[in-house]
Amino acid sequence: MAHQSPLISIPKKTTDDVDWTAPIRTVITQSYGENPDNYSAECTALQRCRQDAVKGAGSDFTARDLLYKYFGQLELLELRFPEIRVNFPWRDAFTNKLTTQTSIAFEKASVLFQIAATHSAIAASQSRSDPEGVKRAFYYFRTSAGMLNYINENFLHAPSTDLSREVVKFLVDIILAQATEVFFEKCLDEKKGNALVSKIAAQAASMFTTLTEDVKEFMGKGIFDRNWVTIIQIKSKYFQSLAQYYRGLADDAADKHGDALSRFTLAESLAKEASKSAQSFSSMFVSTMSPNLPSDAGASIYERAKAHHVVCSDKKAEATRENDLIYNAVLPSPEALPNIEKTAVATPIHIHDVYAAPEVQKTIGQDFFLKLVPLSVHESASVYSEEKAKLVRGEVEKADAAEGEARSVVDGMGIREGLTRFKAISEGEVGGEEEVPLDVRRWKEDIGLVEERESVHGLLTQLGKAKENVKKDLDGVGRDLEFETRECEMMRVKYEHLWAQDPSATLTKTMRQDLKSHMTALEAAATSDEQVQTLWDSVRGDIQLLLSPQVEDVFRERAGSGADNLLDLDVSSEQEDAKERRKIREFVGEIEERLTKLHKISKERNEVLKDLKDKIQGDDVSHLLLLNRRNSGVEPTLFATELEKFRPYQQRLSSTVHAQEVVLQEVSTLWKGLKDLAGKGPGARRWEEREKKKKDTVTRFWRARDGYMEVRDGI
Repeated sequence: MAHQSPLISIPKKTTDDVDWTAPIRTVITQSYGENPDNYSAECTALQRCRQDAVKGAGSDFTARDLLYKYFGQLELLELRFPEIRVNFPWRDAFTNKLTTQTSIAFEKASVLFQIAATHSAIAASQSRSDPEGVKRAFYYFRTSAGMLNYINENFLHAPSTDLSREVVKFLVDIILAQATEVFFEKCLDEKKGNALVSKIAAQAASMFTTLTEDVKEFMGKGIFDRNWVTIIQIKSKYFQSLAQYYRGLADDAADKHGDALSRFTLAESLAKEASKSAQSFSSMFVSTMSPNLPSDAGASIYERAKAHHVVCSDKKAEATRENDLIYNAVLPSPEALPNIEKTAVATPIHIHDVYAAPEVQKTIGQDFFLKLVPLSVHESASVYSEEKAKLVRGEVEKADAAEGEARSVVDGMGIREGLTRFKAISEGEVGGEEEVPLDVRRWKEDIGLVEERESVHGLLTQLGKAKENVKKDLDGVGRDLEFETRECEMMRVKYEHLWAQDPSATLTKTMRQDLKSHMTALEAAATSDEQVQTLWDSVRGDIQLLLSPQVEDVFRERAGSGADNLLDLDVSSEQEDAKERRKIREFVGEIEERLTKLHKISKERNEVLKDLKDKIQGDDVSHLLLLNRRNSGVEPTLFATELEKFRPYQQRLSSTVHAQEVVLQEVSTLWKGLKDLAGKGPGARRWEEREKKKKDTVTRFWRARDGYMEVRDGI
């Protein structure tokens, strides 16, 4: 960093401790109606944040980050507690006078001043022999100017000298002049064209010259370091000389030798003035008296001015010699020389651009009082939540409608069931093995379980034995009644009038009637049982077959083996059949591919819908509502802007609907083509024949099953 041009940094303000906790607790109690004890940790964090930022912090990147964080928290704090009053004591950066105010605006302006001062210190301390150091110096001078401009634009009634509009504007001009100086050095290092370099030097010279005039109104007020004034005056002459020197080089290259020599002469004169002033400054400079200048400021500016003076003198002598010997050009007077155009290269960087950077937002971190949300913000957030809910409901309804349409189209055309048929036709499996239909399997299982517990054959055997026993008993009763009647009458004949017993027929009349009734019922039951037996005999074979493993053979046999008689084979017919199957196979493959696409579209739609719901669930605009709390009627615009975050999801969902419509149209076309192709071919006829036989077989077992159930009911 030998002989690096000295740069001025802004001095910092100083402050005393501040009590944030008590005022915040009061506002939380009175305005929010909450228990302030719940926010003790937040108050402590804010207190520590201020302490770290403004008490004892240096002028490096750590100090910058601490100030960034505190100012960011102040911005958020002001939105939650606009009415809060805290005593903020700050000492003037130049006069050291103490000023105490209770508004957060004063605290914010003071912290911004600290940030600007820190940025200027970072810029001034960079090693400009390193390209990265040059970039950092240029950037931080511009951001420093931006912070100071923000103070002038937003804090109109300055309570202290360092925050007054005049002082702040003067500081901005110093900072931007030095930023231009840094850019000039960058152009020299990059060996830019002499014409451009002269324009930038002219801009720097103009800015420093203006500063030498502006500083006069502050003379005698004890505001600025007198060494600042001297440095500015030296640089004014120094950059005027540089502008003339590099414009002279450009004129010389353009064969304007008279103009060039006049400029070299003027450059030497200005450089001599700058060198003389720098020599005087260097001899009197005491670094401890100017803490905002580099310790070698006197020596470095003198060495640079002296070296430039030597270069100008040498160049003037060389140009004079060449003009006398070669060009003999007429030398215009300095006043007659064309003015050098100035090029502005340094503009302030606005505070919003600084704070918009992701790394700065990360440095600020989460709002300390994030949990403390004003009622008005809660109400607005509820309105926004309803807007989100409406958006989700709308997308869910569209998704459900799309799913319903897909099912309706596919099911309505009977595609899934029909594909099984056409696939079998295409693969030549019309007469192949066929599984037992599900209904038949279920009948087999049900009847098997019932038969296992109590078979129909066993029940009929038991019934036959029971009938025989009943008939035997009834016949016995009849014989006994007949025997008793005969005995009674025989005794009556034998003993005549001496036999006093009433006739037996009268006494046993009721018994005989009951016996007759039972016999009639037994005969009726026998007739019914014969019908049940007849029904059982008619279905027993099919039921036994149904319960046997051979039931699958029945379905295979009914479907037909597919083996045609060799005498009936027609080679051309076989070729046509193979061609038909190949086309059907192609159609089936195309349709299955479309059905797979439909499944993927449905899956993607559900995933996007889930992502949308998750995104909306986690979306919270309370922070933005808080930031815009002072702006009335901003909610509709804010909500519309925020809901745009979900537009990509909505577009993806819409694209799935469009893609589905295209695929469904393709499926419909392919299905129609498949039916037209295969509906009347030999494969379709074999399939229909097979299906008819299969249906007949199922009907056969269905009737057997119904008969079986009637038999069991009859038993």
